[in-house]
Amino acid sequence: MKTQNILIAHPSNDKEMNTIKAFFEALKIKFEVAKDTPYNSDFVAKIEKGREDYRNGKGITLSMDELNELCK
Repeated sequence: MKTQNILIAHPSNDKEMNTIKAFFEALKIKFEVAKDTPYNSDFVAKIEKGREDYRNGKGITLSMDELNELCK
């Protein structure tokens, strides 16, 4: 059984995406565009909010010992 090759591209804008699509179509290469993202958008928003809060001084840093004390 032949192994199927998989290519993963990360175009950064619509122009790049359209160029990739046109290239594959011109060579008659089958392709698909994934419509799902690997993460839930609400989860990603919470992570980004936490990073922004930390950059704005709203976070704290704990050592492993301090974290272990909190988990007892």
